[in-house]
Amino acid sequence: MSGHYWDVIKQEVSMPKSLLVIDNDPACLEMTTEALQYHDFKVQADTGRGDILHRIRESKPDLLLIDYLLDGVNGGEICAQLKKDDRYNALPVIIFSAYPKVLQSLGDYGCDFFLPKPFDLSELIGQFNRLLV
Repeated sequence: MSGHYWDVIKQEVSMPKSLLVIDNDPACLEMTTEALQYHDFKVQADTGRGDILHRIRESKPDLLLIDYLLDGVNGGEICAQLKKDDRYNALPVIIFSAYPKVLQSLGDYGCDFFLPKPFDLSELIGQFNRLLV
């Protein structure tokens, strides 16, 4: 049996997963991005200004991590729009926020996981690994 097939499989398995992190807090965005890159994730960071849905379509992430409260936009509503769209409803979405009670009162928007800020990095990595299998 040729080793070529297994070389291709090994490359696919070892490719870093692509994450899109959207947060309007530059310090949080930078810290999260650096921590995830350290754990071998391919991270694209965005402040949430402009057309977020367009950014998601262009970046084609394996997972979306989005803040609940962005400038003029609700991350939960973005999640709900994605989950209603057949092209993106399988995209795992984690919503994170410093205001977890807001989410409890408004529903979960179909997100795959909600993470309150401040969050434990190991919990976040664990959720990524669970959702990206």
